[in-house]
Amino acid sequence: MATKNKQLSVYQLKVTLKGSKPPIWRELLVPSNLTLKHLHDVLQVAMGWEHRHLHHFGLGESYYGNTDPDFGLGDDVEDERYFTVSQLLTREKAAMIYEYDFGDGWEHKIELKKILPADGKAQQARCIKGARACPPEDCGGIWGYADLLDIIKNPEHPEREEMLDWLGDDFDPEYFDIDAVNGSLEKFFR
Repeated sequence: MATKNKQLSVYQLKVTLKGSKPPIWRELLVPSNLTLKHLHDVLQVAMGWEHRHLHHFGLGESYYGNTDPDFGLGDDVEDERYFTVSQLLTREKAAMIYEYDFGDGWEHKIELKKILPADGKAQQARCIKGARACPPEDCGGIWGYADLLDIIKNPEHPEREEMLDWLGDDFDPEYFDIDAVNGSLEKFFR
């Protein structure tokens, strides 16, 4: 999950789904030596995605992702298994992009808010804050999600019942369960 690192610290990251209004975001504490491959796993849990699509991280002109020839992203992408969060985010306020599902184009800004000293839980990721539910997979990206929310808010819309059946009647775009996220992250790091 993490690589060996003499100077382990904890990174406080703010992850914001770009284009979401109001913003959908999470604040996470992760070990500074967490590989990008495992950061992807953490982001899937924290944001509420379902590991169904390709992804990559972007910083400047460089991209990091899965380089498996059967499922990878191509020759111009670095292997995410060999890079850590601290190698890409080297100072507070530094940021990178995480894109998930190239069809829907869910882009997340990951900003390093603080570098903290290691603590007793330094080797596991934790969510410390967040807001709003993650959009459902395959809803058409940020614009499709905005349309979906408009449809379910309008009792007169002809597609409302179909969308509620798809989402489930209890879908609440404002709901975020930090305890459920941390429970899943704890299982992942066990």
